[in-house]
Amino acid sequence: MSGVQIISDSTVTINVTSVCNQFGAEKRFPKNLTILDFKGKLELLTGGQQKTMKLQLYNKDNKLVCLIDDDSALLGSYPIDDGMRIHVEDKNLTAGEFDDVSKVEKFELDEEEYAKRTDSVRAFKERNKMGRFNPELVKQKEEEKLQQDLLEKEKAETMKVGDRCETRVTGQPTRRGTIKYIGTTDFKPGIWVGIHYDEPHGKNDGSVNGKRYFECQPKYGGFVKPLFVEVGDFPEEDFGLDDEM
Repeated sequence: MSGVQIISDSTVTINVTSVCNQFGAEKRFPKNLTILDFKGKLELLTGGQQKTMKLQLYNKDNKLVCLIDDDSALLGSYPIDDGMRIHVEDKNLTAGEFDDVSKVEKFELDEEEYAKRTDSVRAFKERNKMGRFNPELVKQKEEEKLQQDLLEKEKAETMKVGDRCETRVTGQPTRRGTIKYIGTTDFKPGIWVGIHYDEPHGKNDGSVNGKRYFECQPKYGGFVKPLFVEVGDFPEEDFGLDDEM
């Protein structure tokens, strides 16, 4: 009768976790590594130290199988298999140690030095005349902005405080109210129309960031660009409340 030959993989894929990284990292290791050499490789993964780290082997059900505590033994001499987990304990590691980004030295580059670089996103855009580095596109956008500002100014000149109106903003329901303010604001550039809505569908009380533009109850005030406002005979909607006893 011929002898029985047992063949097993020469490597094993395991998940390595530590007190600093509970999610772990999946890595493949040779089974013929001594545990001491194995710990040396784990230094790069965990930040622990070869001489002080302690290893625990867990199965796929997250149950402790054994301690890996013989530095002279081979990794493959332990009952280790693909998909298992080795957890690294080390007194030199602190939970959350690598989560505090305030300890990481930040690389900073001033605008002048950044402009000199040839391997930056800015340099790539300049070479390919993209975005703000495309004179034709910049000019086109400037002209569109001037045209938009002109249309808003002309539309605003057709309105006055006290006019009844409807707001027709794309993607929002039509709302009725009374114009209480027309002009520029501190919160955004351009001309804005301040409206006292008939219903509490607004975002403020006529003030934004501490500056008051008109008076109304909370949630009854809002600001809309002139092109989305239509002035006309828009009486306050009757919801049938006069018929109630």
